[in-house]
Amino acid sequence: MEKKVIIDSSLNNSTLLLRDTLYNYLLPIVKSKRTIILLCIGSDRSTGDSLGPLVGHKLRFLSRDNFYIYGSLESPVHAKNLKDIIKEINQKFKNPYIIAVDACLGSIQNIGNICVEEKPLSPGSAMNKKLPPVGNLSITGIVNISGALEFMVLQNTRLHTVITLADIISNGIYHSVLKTIGGRRLERPIKKAAISR
Repeated sequence: MEKKVIIDSSLNNSTLLLRDTLYNYLLPIVKSKRTIILLCIGSDRSTGDSLGPLVGHKLRFLSRDNFYIYGSLESPVHAKNLKDIIKEINQKFKNPYIIAVDACLGSIQNIGNICVEEKPLSPGSAMNKKLPPVGNLSITGIVNISGALEFMVLQNTRLHTVITLADIISNGIYHSVLKTIGGRRLERPIKKAAISR
């Protein structure tokens, strides 16, 4: 398995590339009956940082047996509650496989790229926040350029870029879940986490 897969969201087949990449990672996890958690990180109060909540919002009806989603526009997972959410996940599930989705900043030529890596991501690093690394697999969308005044950069990110990335990431995850887990709906939805804002 490749260490890092980069997918250009402007390609016509970007959704299929992401689906097939995730399928390769998820198939052995599904076969092992390990619970999969999709953890969508970010804030709905900043355009550039809203990628995770948008993905969670688009996939909110996808929960299946052994597949659960945390983070959405309604109940975002962000810097203030991330540690509590991780603690809750680890209490509810034994050895869960966490897919962490978040926005990130990068070089100008990489804006619009989606990166998939089999390693934790470091949420809040663009804002110099000390948050725990999270995830067995990370999916990041590069929404803008890194450099100085990154808070302002995130606030002034084009919504079109974020929406495009959210569409492709959510569609890629959706089709990979259907391909690996199938169409079995969750019989009893997991209780929504109480999230302070």
